[in-house]
Amino acid sequence: MTKGLSSLEFEELKGFMDLGFVFSEDVNSSLVEIIPGLQRLAKKDDGEEQVKETSSSSAFDVSSIPRLYLSEVWESKPSDLYDPSSSPTHPLLSKPYPSPIDEPISDPTTSEPDPSQYLQISYNYGPRPIKDIPFLILFSFLVVCTFGFGIFSSINRNSNSSKVSSFVYDSNSTSCVEQSSLDNPLSIYYYFSSSNLLPSLIWTLVITLILSVPFVLCVLLLLKHYTKQIVYVSLPFFIIVPIFLDVYWFVACTVDSTCSDDFPIGYRVLVLVFVFLVIAVIVWIIVVNWHRVELTVKIIAVSSHALSQNLGLFGVLPALTLGLVVYYVPIVVFLVFANQNGEIVAQYESGEYYCTWKQDSWVPAYFALAILTMLWSATAMVEVQIYVISGTIAQWYFSKDDSRPRRSIRNSLRNAFGPSSGTVCLSGLLICVVRVVRAMVDSARQEDASGIVYIVLRCCVNTLMAAFEFLNKFTVIFVAITGEAYCTAARMTYELLKRNLLSAVFVETVSTRLLAGIIFVFSAIYAVVVCAILNAVVSNLGADTYFVAGMAWALLLVVLGYFVYVLDNVIDTVYVCYAIDRDRGEATTGMWVTDECKNSFMEMKWKKVHRYIVFKIDEGSRLVTVDKVGGAGENYDDLTASLPKDDCRYAVFDLDFVTVDNCRKSKIFFIAWSPTASRIRAKILYATSKDGLRRVLDGIHYEVQATDPTEMGIDVIMDRAL
Repeated sequence: MTKGLSSLEFEELKGFMDLGFVFSEDVNSSLVEIIPGLQRLAKKDDGEEQVKETSSSSAFDVSSIPRLYLSEVWESKPSDLYDPSSSPTHPLLSKPYPSPIDEPISDPTTSEPDPSQYLQISYNYGPRPIKDIPFLILFSFLVVCTFGFGIFSSINRNSNSSKVSSFVYDSNSTSCVEQSSLDNPLSIYYYFSSSNLLPSLIWTLVITLILSVPFVLCVLLLLKHYTKQIVYVSLPFFIIVPIFLDVYWFVACTVDSTCSDDFPIGYRVLVLVFVFLVIAVIVWIIVVNWHRVELTVKIIAVSSHALSQNLGLFGVLPALTLGLVVYYVPIVVFLVFANQNGEIVAQYESGEYYCTWKQDSWVPAYFALAILTMLWSATAMVEVQIYVISGTIAQWYFSKDDSRPRRSIRNSLRNAFGPSSGTVCLSGLLICVVRVVRAMVDSARQEDASGIVYIVLRCCVNTLMAAFEFLNKFTVIFVAITGEAYCTAARMTYELLKRNLLSAVFVETVSTRLLAGIIFVFSAIYAVVVCAILNAVVSNLGADTYFVAGMAWALLLVVLGYFVYVLDNVIDTVYVCYAIDRDRGEATTGMWVTDECKNSFMEMKWKKVHRYIVFKIDEGSRLVTVDKVGGAGENYDDLTASLPKDDCRYAVFDLDFVTVDNCRKSKIFFIAWSPTASRIRAKILYATSKDGLRRVLDGIHYEVQATDPTEMGIDVIMDRAL
């Protein structure tokens, strides 16, 4: 008989097995999951015999069940530390198990399980098959046609296309003939002012371009080490700026007589109150989602560290853009030559003949083909850049802790232009269609189209286009990680966003606005400094000083904007990797606290037999265990000495102290130790599992988060206690 089961329970277990169900390994504690599938263990002929043989045995050997189904049951357990409500209903990409009561058991001989149903996502380092081949063939066909007809147009071009004005109608030959003319070359003069505008502009831009490199590294370093401070300082501006603009508009409109006449005081007050209500909603959203703010801080910090470990991306991405420009050059030349395909013909109008240029009928079609190819190529190149960034960062994220990925950028480039080239082409085509639709909507707005129907339609179209671009971006990230086809990756994206949409949008919104604000302020300060230096050094520039400073500001803003573009994609990739880790059980899923942790804490709390307890997470068994226990005679220095310098830990410390009123008190501190030298994935693992452990350890008074010993010194502890 199975250990921990009564005879009645064992007979019920046998009855369920006779129906074709298997159970999880944890039969000693409770009946966790019932899933159909024992019939898959054998062929249909001897299936009944195997079931009877299993049910008639005196001891139920759970180890005989294949690991595939045990892992399915394991993965369906609650994902957080004793917090089933916070976990997804099933792992990423896994479908919910059919209920044995609601749905009949399918015949294993007629249906095979979907191999991707219980897919465990990680970076695919192995060989990848080519996906979405039809779109790769279509794109290649367009490129070949563009270059083929371009070569044809360059060979058959008419050199007289630019000399139509020199042709006259000859009545004898009834055709246009060229008349002799003397070409007077156009003299072009360049006028340079006697001022130092041009040299000052050139030198300022060159120096700005050189200084932009350390500026980028400086911003990256600040985001890497001071993420929390930067985010917490920047968040109030999400509230202060709208309040200032709202009040400023109200006062300015009240002072201005024209605005006061157009907007009566009632309307102005209504707008003022409405904006304040919107601001209040924003404040409420930030407060309610404060845990997502903390998640954003962690994601930005990890992303900055990831980018600092893969600085080669700053060289590869401009090289890809340069390659696109080189690819465009012959197409542009072909368009110029195609425009010269035709002939000069005589045309009769208003009682006389004159010569005009008649283009070949195929030229407009070639223009459409070439422009479509260029647009598709541009959007595909953008997707390639996202693919390379995502693939490189994912390799770094999923690499082993004691090794660093080699040639990660090269591998991503090879996959982007190799097995995933068809998927990249499909993604680029979809984005190209989105951009065209958006351009059509914008052009209609410029034509002063009015009406409530048009406004609603435009809002709907813009919302749908923005949502699709958001979904497509995450899809390309999944393609870079797994190498799957576009539709499969889109399904992965849907499953991810279905459970984490609010967190994804929150991280995307906060990080993007934060980075945009940082580079704007940084470049504006630089422009002010440049203006002051020019006024002090070059005295005869006058008003041109502001022009030079503005150009320097624009150049630095472009360079920093490129940095933000790269970092924004890195942030999205790190978030996807984090979400995958969470769903796989390596961040929060499957982490349980052992009884030893709870018992040791209760002994420290009530019996005072321990001064401190250090906890660690065993990543192999997914358990939070006791790492070290300090006796009642040990002190706080012994606790700090027991914490590793290169790995994360949890700790609780029982502090006895005397207040200023000469009262003896005791407070329990929870310490989250995450040193800078620890592994990135360990930081995420401990950070996301902390709340679950806190819920188990009832009676914690204060919490301290520390990345170095100075943040958890005894003075810090005493200040919190007093």
